[in-house]
Amino acid sequence: MNKTIVIVGGGPAGLEAAAALGSSPHHVLILEKEHNTGGKLKNWHHLFPNFADASEILKSLEKSLPLNNSEIKYDCDVFKMEQMDGNLLVSLKSGEKIKADAVLLATGFDLFDAYKKEEYGHGIYKNVITSSELEGMFVNNSFPDQLKDGLPKKIAMVHCVGSRDKKAGNMHCSKLCCITGVKQAIELRKYLSKSSVYNFYMDLRMYGQHFEELYQEAQEDYGVNFIRGRVSEIAEISDGKLQVKAEDTLSGRPMKMIFDLVVLLIGMTPATSAASIAQSLALPKSGSGFLAPVHQHISANETCIPGLFLAGTCREPLSLQESITDARAAALKIIEWLKLKDNH
Repeated sequence: MNKTIVIVGGGPAGLEAAAALGSSPHHVLILEKEHNTGGKLKNWHHLFPNFADASEILKSLEKSLPLNNSEIKYDCDVFKMEQMDGNLLVSLKSGEKIKADAVLLATGFDLFDAYKKEEYGHGIYKNVITSSELEGMFVNNSFPDQLKDGLPKKIAMVHCVGSRDKKAGNMHCSKLCCITGVKQAIELRKYLSKSSVYNFYMDLRMYGQHFEELYQEAQEDYGVNFIRGRVSEIAEISDGKLQVKAEDTLSGRPMKMIFDLVVLLIGMTPATSAASIAQSLALPKSGSGFLAPVHQHISANETCIPGLFLAGTCREPLSLQESITDARAAALKIIEWLKLKDNH
């Protein structure tokens, strides 16, 4: 008997899960809160570590979505779920209710709000931007005036903004900021060959395949500078120039440097779109606020709610590659669950 599987979120994880479910006889319904699919991937330029075109990856994900038993509904904001007669009732803010035999939460993540770090001056000084805003400039090839003429001459990139920060309420490592800083530093050097780029980091976590090689390439081939220093304050001094105060954690000495542009590498935070869903089902969260699976090691895609599954960055920071793999695993768990449900 054919079932209805609801996927909340049409980002990479949601799209890949739907594609993986395409071989099943079940009806797959993707509920996307925005006007189009892709999540944050559609706002990305090139992907680490091989500088693959993000738009091409997204096209591939969208093309792999089977059309015969899949449906996408846009502008669907899910705010509540409840268990009902062995199924899940999905409520939209529009008032519509959808009965599902299984639900996959692929709600993604939010980016840390850099305005919360007032000492860094985002939203106060025009030449302090976030890594997300810089990526948008790469995508649209629309840099500010100071970038068009070969300026700024000195660029600072500040790691771990909103991650591993007790004051900001985020103790977790966002995992991908380090390699993002390396990738973006290389791209800046490609666009602005006469400029110098400095990365201020707490410690570099090059955990993925080819990440360490990219870090070495940034130094040896592009002359990117790396300073192990914790930035304490950024202030505008004159003519838009920015003074960065930091502690050199290798020498234990304070330091000050002047830059023309500062990029804040903001981390992942739990998606606010999943908060009300979790609350309505009393779904547990991890200490970092992400949605918690039954068991992090052996049941990472399953929840304590029968028929409710997780995929991608709604449960922890993951790379695109990891999110896609996770989505495929979640799809298999859903098919297994529906078979067991039929047998009962």
